[in-house]
Amino acid sequence: MSWHPQYRSSKFRHVYGKAATKEKCYDCVPITHSVHDNQFCAVNPHFIAVVTECAGGGAFLVIPIHQTGKLDPHYPRICGHKGNVLDIKWNPFNDFVIASCSEDATVKIWDIPKQLLTKNITTPKKELLGHSRRVGLIEWHPTANNILFSSGHDYKIMIWNLDTSEDVLSNPVKILDAHKDVVLSMSFNTDGSLLATTSRDRKIRLIDPRARTVLQVG
Repeated sequence: MSWHPQYRSSKFRHVYGKAATKEKCYDCVPITHSVHDNQFCAVNPHFIAVVTECAGGGAFLVIPIHQTGKLDPHYPRICGHKGNVLDIKWNPFNDFVIASCSEDATVKIWDIPKQLLTKNITTPKKELLGHSRRVGLIEWHPTANNILFSSGHDYKIMIWNLDTSEDVLSNPVKILDAHKDVVLSMSFNTDGSLLATTSRDRKIRLIDPRARTVLQVG
């Protein structure tokens, strides 16, 4: 019996990669060792953000995307968390706004200046205080501006509306209380009507965040 592979071979020939030169790489960036399975790097069309090693709290770097080469060891940082930064995400509607979450159980929203940073940024634009344990994941809603989801080790997913004049928010607009263990990842579908999560209980959940209902568990 003959065997027929179920995949098609590539039609491209003589295509070779070339390693970037050192001048086109980001060198001497002190990447953190404390994010576990979370995201320590976030990129948008203007900047690359990297969570770094930092004594006495959590910090991350925001480097212009075209500023390659060796990084100055005294390059300014975004440093306002009291614990390690665990996740960072750029706002999909504003390339100069980034969110961060930390072991200190807070989420912070930062304004990044369009020009080069000249000093550390220590005061966030907004601070979200709702979780009772460390916050490991954050995710911006893909179609609703200024809506942010955060997931903590208190097993709760909180939905925040940042379109407010308040600098400190302590009341999320909704709380998704569908998990009995730590959420390991979460992701939206294209229009943001559904949220998929994986948990340490080895289950995948499909959630309708508007109705706060679990549609499927697998």
